[in-house]
Amino acid sequence: MGNRRHNSVAAVVSATLLAASLQSAANAGVISTEQYLTARDREATRARISAVLAREEVRHQLEQYGVDPTAADERVAALTDQELEELATNLDNMPAGGSLLAVVGVAFIVLLILELVGVIDIFNKI
Repeated sequence: MGNRRHNSVAAVVSATLLAASLQSAANAGVISTEQYLTARDREATRARISAVLAREEVRHQLEQYGVDPTAADERVAALTDQELEELATNLDNMPAGGSLLAVVGVAFIVLLILELVGVIDIFNKI
């Protein structure tokens, strides 16, 4: 009976050591308030731009230009902080009320960014 107890204790210890060796170490660090606020502002800006791109008129205009709306969403997610801020500023300066000119302007800016990055190749066809 003592031998069985030693075998089961050895099995539990072996399993515990095996499980402990499979875990990876957690990396943590202190971030500054500025880094936190920048990340928070980036998410708010991206959410605002995504809300504009989610509008039916904008999606329709993008599809007319041959741009997949999901590709546009992915590209917005990949924009740098400077590009996001520039796009958000252009959106803020456009007139409210959903004018056709504003929708075309937003679609053009998105297309221009997608073209510059190389996601689409629409301006060579024009």
